Amino acid sequence: MATFISVPLKKSSEVDLVKPLSKFVTSTYPPGEEQTESLRAVEELNKLRKSALGRPLDKHESSLEILLRYYDQLCAIEPKFPFTELCLTFTWKDAFDKGSLFGGSVKLGDGAFAHIKDTVLSALNREPTMDISPETVGTLSQIMLSQAQEVFVLKATADKMKDAIVAKLANQAADYYGDAFKQCQYKENLPKEVLPVLAAKHCMMQATAELHQSALAHQKKKFGEEIARLQHATELVKTAASRYDEYVNVKDLSDKISRALTAAKKDNDFIYHDRVPEVKDLEHIGKASLVKATAIQTPLSQKFTDLFEKMVPMAVQQSMSAANSRKADTVNRLTGSMREATNLCNGVLASLNLPAALEDLSGDAVPQSILEKSRAVVQQGGLQSIEQLIKDLPELLQRNREILDESLKMLDDEETTDNELRGKFNQRWNRTPSGDLYKPLRAEGNNFRNILDKAVQADQVVKERYTAHCEMIALLCKPENELSAAIPSANPAKTLQGSEVVNVLRAQLAQLDEVKREREVLEGEVKSVTFDMTAKFLTALAQDGAINEETLTSSELDTRYGSHTQRVQQNLRRQEELLSQIQVSHQEFSALKQSNSEANNREEVLKKLASAHDSYIEISCNIKEGTKFYNDLTEILLKFQNKCSDIVFARKTERDELLKELQQSIAREPSAPSFNVPSYQSNTPAPASGGLTPVPRTAKPQPPARPPLPNITPQAASTSAPVSTPVAPSSTNPPPVAPPSQAQGPPYSTYQGYPGYYQMPMAYNPYAYGQFNMPYMPYQAQGQAGYPGAPPAQQPYPYPQQPPQQQPYYPQQ
Repeated sequence: MATFISVPLKKSSEVDLVKPLSKFVTSTYPPGEEQTESLRAVEELNKLRKSALGRPLDKHESSLEILLRYYDQLCAIEPKFPFTELCLTFTWKDAFDKGSLFGGSVKLGDGAFAHIKDTVLSALNREPTMDISPETVGTLSQIMLSQAQEVFVLKATADKMKDAIVAKLANQAADYYGDAFKQCQYKENLPKEVLPVLAAKHCMMQATAELHQSALAHQKKKFGEEIARLQHATELVKTAASRYDEYVNVKDLSDKISRALTAAKKDNDFIYHDRVPEVKDLEHIGKASLVKATAIQTPLSQKFTDLFEKMVPMAVQQSMSAANSRKADTVNRLTGSMREATNLCNGVLASLNLPAALEDLSGDAVPQSILEKSRAVVQQGGLQSIEQLIKDLPELLQRNREILDESLKMLDDEETTDNELRGKFNQRWNRTPSGDLYKPLRAEGNNFRNILDKAVQADQVVKERYTAHCEMIALLCKPENELSAAIPSANPAKTLQGSEVVNVLRAQLAQLDEVKREREVLEGEVKSVTFDMTAKFLTALAQDGAINEETLTSSELDTRYGSHTQRVQQNLRRQEELLSQIQVSHQEFSALKQSNSEANNREEVLKKLASAHDSYIEISCNIKEGTKFYNDLTEILLKFQNKCSDIVFARKTERDELLKELQQSIAREPSAPSFNVPSYQSNTPAPASGGLTPVPRTAKPQPPARPPLPNITPQAASTSAPVSTPVAPSSTNPPPVAPPSQAQGPPYSTYQGYPGYYQMPMAYNPYAYGQFNMPYMPYQAQGQAGYPGAPPAQQPYPYPQQPPQQQPYYPQQ
């Protein structure tokens, strides 16, 4: 009885896991021990996949352990790698049809088919093959439940459990097999032996239930019921033996039932004389289910250890990236406000010619602050350094534009090819359109292009500022004697050297310098703050199943940068107060100075030199930041280019496989409709005396297809078997019947057709019997008129002509 249906393992093509996964590891994690361990784990994963899928596996527990470990590892790394971005294509062959391919992933375990139906199919980016279609996996799940229930029946029987328990278990198994049979009737992709095995198991389980229920009736001294149930069981095993003996062996069960029925009849005939009821009057047998589809829970292997244990899930990685971005925004906001305050301070002092105005009381020497600014400009490379940096910017910009344009061109070319093939093959080109697949990449590319456009605008602002101050910057780069000669001289103002206004201004400027130094220290502290959100994100993911990154990060940023923010605000307010006081003091200072044209010209030049120094520092900083920006952007664009290249390569590989499959499918299609030549035309002999005389047929024509066999009813049983007791009615799980295409032994005599009649060929007679229920055309027999010949005015009916030659169905290459 124990003939079980097994599902063959799906076969996969080779997939290189090392290259894409290693590329992700090296681009995500900095060089070090963690990166090295992850790269080593990638190599081990590739070896594990080859062990699980790259060679035939024995039917042994050790082979199952390899598959379970590989499955567990896939589940473990699924949240840690962005497989949709890595463009890894897993190609699997249909388990039942050797010819078709699809992309997806294998799942193994108890309840695996339900898991595939509920979880895996939603992750596929194209139509699944028939072996894992929702209908097929649902049917396979029902088959597995049926067989699991049968195992409990066999175990209960072997353990000699009570007949009432075995009967309920077997009756439930019969129900499961009946449901599986109904689901399989229209599944053409399943192996041909599945349907008859399910039908036979339905009959055998029901017969087993009746056998054990009859023993229970015997114990209750219901001898008539015992015989009725055994007779019903006999009919069930006879049905299984006559139709499905090629697939199952019912001899042991049949002999057991036969012996029990013979003994029961003998005792009843000679001793009890109990009336044998009809099957329809018998009490229904109860049911007891001990099986259900269990959910897949990892790890399935007890020996599993995650190769990528130290790598955090992608959700954490993405949250970390967002947290780092928020941290960078906070740092940039604080440092930006401080730098803006410094530029404002320098601008105000330059407009007031401070502190140079206090140092230039003699009116002829170069102020000390101007000399210090000149030395600072020369030390940083002077005018030549800025000019070289500005000259390099267009080359860096052009390099980034070329990388971006080449990346997008790869997407454009592949999408154009995909659209051409979609128009060529129409609905047969059943893969995700490239235009839909590339939307995220194109959005990313447009973002890069906008960034480059803004960078060009920023470069232009820097160049304009440099042009406005380049003359004074060049003057600051000259030696002290040339610088002194270029500054106009003025009448001395020595009377102001000891005045109270000068002393107040100098004290205020000293306080302002202290505010600026405090700001520099504060900027360094803000940049040096470090913290790691990994632990908090992992905890949130484990507890809630999701990460509220914004809330967690904002809270941490407030804790880390709260005090710094307050100190920055205090520093800015202090500077604002000092600048107001300095402007008031400077007005008093200017009123005391002797005002003449020479002094005004000298003060104007000193202001320009101070402003040129500040502009040089700012321009140099901006250009260096711009150079770093372009270099960093180049690395990002190269990663973007690799991503585009990888997905285009994967799409080309998928395209080639789909083209090969379509070409093979088209090659198998017939070039013209098939037809059968009528036998009377091919076998017509040459006329002996000018007339066409048909030859009488001696072979019997084939009868039309039989209708499905009827259910076993009391009337049918009485006409086909010597048993007088009626069998079970339709309310007691009638045995399912396999469709005519399945191998089966007919329990009734073969239908021989109507004698004296001949069925015309379907290709000849358009009103053939079986299509419009027209009667057969009689042929010539002894004592009957001759077969009607063709009308004399016409030629004999020709052979059916092939349709006119058409263009090939498949597109020409």
